[in-house]
Amino acid sequence: MSEQKNSKQKLKDLINQILRFGLIGGLAFVIDYGLMIFCTEVLGIYYLISSTISFTVSVIFNYIASVKWVFQINNGKKQSQNLAFFITFSVIGLGINQLIMWIGSDFMHISYMIVKLFATFIVMIFNYITRKMYFEK
Repeated sequence: MSEQKNSKQKLKDLINQILRFGLIGGLAFVIDYGLMIFCTEVLGIYYLISSTISFTVSVIFNYIASVKWVFQINNGKKQSQNLAFFITFSVIGLGINQLIMWIGSDFMHISYMIVKLFATFIVMIFNYITRKMYFEK
């Protein structure tokens, strides 16, 4: 009986974590998408540079919020190691984002605003999986 209760609690904890990750991710997306459009449309910055700027700002927000509210960091690593991991995989996420943006906008001739939605979804999945695996061993 207690094993079933434990399994239910683990499922409940996982669902709560995914919801928190989604909320933080949603806020990070608003920062990323809004800043990208502002930099591109208002400031006239090339969309790939705008996307890099906005992605970087949203990653900083996402890191702070994730370690404070989403993930229970219990991997036995130093904070500097966790930050290095986060930055490394965020740079990989930025690469994925930029590649999708470039292919979608420059080769497929889809509006960068539409392509960003797809890129964000792909990078969000990548981020959750890598962070979950690293932070909560």
